[in-house]
Amino acid sequence: MLRVVSGIAHRLVGRQLVLLARVPSFRLLALANFGSGVGTWLAFVALTVDVWDRTESGKWVAALLIADFLPVIAIGILAGPLVDRLSRRRLMVAADLVRFGVFLTLPFANSPRLIIALAGVAGLATGFFRPAVYAGLPNLVEDSQLPSANALFQSIEAMTTIIGPLIGGLLVAASGPDAAYWINAVTFLFSAALLVRIPSGLLQAARATTAGHWRDLREGFSLIGGSRALLTVLLTWNVGMLGNAGVNVAEVKLAKVSFDAGDFGFGLLVGSAGLGVALGSLSAGSWVERHGAAGVYGFGLSLMAIGIAAAALAPNVWVAAPAVAISGAGNGIALVCNALFVQRGAPDRIRGRVFTVLMSSNYAVFLVGMLFAGPLTDEYGARWVWGGASAIAAVAALVGFALARGIDEETTPGAAPLAATEH
Repeated sequence: MLRVVSGIAHRLVGRQLVLLARVPSFRLLALANFGSGVGTWLAFVALTVDVWDRTESGKWVAALLIADFLPVIAIGILAGPLVDRLSRRRLMVAADLVRFGVFLTLPFANSPRLIIALAGVAGLATGFFRPAVYAGLPNLVEDSQLPSANALFQSIEAMTTIIGPLIGGLLVAASGPDAAYWINAVTFLFSAALLVRIPSGLLQAARATTAGHWRDLREGFSLIGGSRALLTVLLTWNVGMLGNAGVNVAEVKLAKVSFDAGDFGFGLLVGSAGLGVALGSLSAGSWVERHGAAGVYGFGLSLMAIGIAAAALAPNVWVAAPAVAISGAGNGIALVCNALFVQRGAPDRIRGRVFTVLMSSNYAVFLVGMLFAGPLTDEYGARWVWGGASAIAAVAALVGFALARGIDEETTPGAAPLAATEH
């Protein structure tokens, strides 16, 4: 099995690995994201199991997940322009140090409320970190390399969702969540140490000037309204996030109750999704270059719907895991398309606030979905919630395909600039 996966990955990567060898700053950014991502997903399993074991409630699991991304909504509404006005590198390093402090503290948390509060602090830091990463990425490579760069970056990031959950499931089952928290704290220091080696000027062409905070925010909203590419991400992924909310909230109950597979089963499902995301991401860049965005985007979203439905109907976790991998592959394809649409649809000077606005909108919808998914999981069970999520993903596929037609021919408001020269 590993040999087959390795052969597929080798054929899909192709020229993409050249970027890691030839662009040092891209390599540093990818490795930093990989290191912290492994720890984060390891800790995700630990946090979810910790809260579930303390409460045995889908509502508490939903509260934990909401606390992780709720700050992203606030940042998009109130603070998005900071990603363009401040040094993106310093912002990312500061976010890593904050998250380092959070996970040093978590082993001493003695209640689910405190765990959720600390998760909220980590979510605030992540809310600045991720848009800074994706806004700065186009400045590290040539525009012609951007689809491959996004595909490789997303696949490397996805590998963390394979390694982290599998290790996390084994580690938590063996010794509880505290060790996972300690390990995650160290990964954020590793990430920060790599990021400080990237020349600050490479991550942004120039600091954005400001016409006033609220005008800066309005400019980001106005650009989204005038771009087909950005509207596609906004509307399609808002629908998709409703389905993802049900999947995320009900996943631990699907593994531990429906399949009676314990903590390892939960880690297996999360890891299988990560494997799918990695393979889907690797293929997406070259597919978009050959076939255009609309069909690839719709195909990816369709795979999500099919995989979620198959997992909901599976008799056990071993049958569900491949189905979740199929869903993950679709997710990976869609994520690469989303990033590419935004990076090419927004100029560098306001790209950070566009990312934060879109993430804010997506997570606001995700929040609404979680508020319903928790009670529905407790009332009807995980299988029914996953079935509903599959139907929502199918709607997202139809919306995405319809809106993405014509993006390849659209003259975007500001394409990604050429990469800065490294010395």
